[in-house]
Amino acid sequence: MISERALFSAAVQLIVVALPMFAGAQVPHLRTEFRIKYVADGAVYLDGGQSDGLTKGMKLKIYHANPGANGAAAEIAELTIASVASTSAVCDINSTTQPVQVGDTAKLERPEVQAIQKEQSAASANSYAQVVTFSEGDPLDEEQRAEVPRPPSPEINRTRGRIGVEYDTIFGQPGSGASQEAGLDFRAQMTRILGSYWNFQGYWRGRLTSQSMGVQQITLTDLINRTYVLSLTYANPHSAFVAGFGRLYIPAATSLGTIDGGYVGWRFTKKLTLGIFGGSTPDPTAWNYNPGREISGSFLNLESGNFDSAHLSTTVGLAVSDIHWKPDRQFAFLENSFFYKRAFSIYDAAQADLMRPVTTSGPPAAKTVSLTQNFVTLRLLPYSRISFDVNDTYFRNPPSFAPQLVGTGLVQNYLFQGLSGGVRVQLPLGLAVYSEIGRSARTGDTSHSLNQLYGITLTKLGKTQVHLDLRYSKFDSAFGKGSYESFSASREFKNGLRLDLDGGQQNFNSVLTQQTRARWITVNSDWFMGRHYFMGSGFTIYRGNVQQYNEVLVTSGYRF
Repeated sequence: MISERALFSAAVQLIVVALPMFAGAQVPHLRTEFRIKYVADGAVYLDGGQSDGLTKGMKLKIYHANPGANGAAAEIAELTIASVASTSAVCDINSTTQPVQVGDTAKLERPEVQAIQKEQSAASANSYAQVVTFSEGDPLDEEQRAEVPRPPSPEINRTRGRIGVEYDTIFGQPGSGASQEAGLDFRAQMTRILGSYWNFQGYWRGRLTSQSMGVQQITLTDLINRTYVLSLTYANPHSAFVAGFGRLYIPAATSLGTIDGGYVGWRFTKKLTLGIFGGSTPDPTAWNYNPGREISGSFLNLESGNFDSAHLSTTVGLAVSDIHWKPDRQFAFLENSFFYKRAFSIYDAAQADLMRPVTTSGPPAAKTVSLTQNFVTLRLLPYSRISFDVNDTYFRNPPSFAPQLVGTGLVQNYLFQGLSGGVRVQLPLGLAVYSEIGRSARTGDTSHSLNQLYGITLTKLGKTQVHLDLRYSKFDSAFGKGSYESFSASREFKNGLRLDLDGGQQNFNSVLTQQTRARWITVNSDWFMGRHYFMGSGFTIYRGNVQQYNEVLVTSGYRF
């Protein structure tokens, strides 16, 4: 006969085997696929994070859907998670055969999936359970479940960045002298600082000393550097307040551009946030750029849904601006965005000013509300390798962005006023072609004009592993007309060296500037010497009919 001890031991083992089956309803759903929601230089952002079991160092692979191969998926890149937040993750791109795009699928490797499964099976409240072992003795005496604290969340005190010392020399036109400057270059990403809900990220470049020998001018490098952000933000899921300070975008109203200032918001429901903001507007890519402008206002944001299905965000607000403390504008702004998975999105940003019509006689006319600018874009992604977009851009008055940036692509939207449409096609072997064609139109125009843009991107140029982009544009907007051709090439080497080459030429006839012709070429290099130290150098040649200069930039520093 079977002893009671043997029966009891068998029953305990049966319970141990069956317990995970009953506890499965309490284990979080294991998610192995994620969507790419944002693509940056050398990094991507996923729509999943620590709450989905992701941790720093995990490996994922990115796939493009390939309907032409019976629905199979083509692997295009490999990622490593560098930083994890509760609902998002930042990944470094280790290798790629094609450009990574928003909406691509990232899948966990099998070892990572197994690690998450073990984690979820062992997780209970705020502690881990140690493994239970059995021997020949009494199972009730042998079983010991000692509780140990959970390790801290990987997003807490996560710090990445670098700080460097720069030396910059600018040689102006022949006979005009030169200038020499020394400064600091700082960029960082810090999450959950000291265990709090404060986060810091961005880039800053400042001058410590400057010696001028006849040259005082803003270079193309200076203008591009002003487009960076440097922000300290507070986002606590358990608090009704949000805040941010530094050079940043207002999260609910990015169409206002970057501001040097801050915002404070109050979430009085899960979907509604009321806030105020204020600061100056330093971004030279802004449609109403003026280095002396200040802005302040308030906003109300409604956000609903999620990016896995449908997501809606609507913001309304009022703002005032001045230039060197003299009244400039009183306006309202409206910003709407709607996304349905990766297949469809629509975005609209409008501003309407309160202004007084100009009269030649009689008493001043009453103020009226008039539409100042409006930008609408509709994007469709019927297949993974082809996307379409339709845009409509309207300005009541000519934009005032920094015209030196025309050939860089940073102000392309302003050149294509009126209705335009574009298409991007991802071809085999890492090749992509894109185009945008539209008809420029503005109130008061006697005729319409055709705007054209064509481009080619090649992820890997043969065996050279060079990333190449070529672009040609011809435009005739209400404030100016012209054309530009530009190219960019980059290459990363295994020994930590990265080279970038950019150049182009433009012809730009406009009331905004006397610089009607320009050619430039820029070479930059970064060399990462081991884990913590780096060196960099850059050289720019700029030739225009008004401004001409050569710029040499050398930097070195420490990575952390």
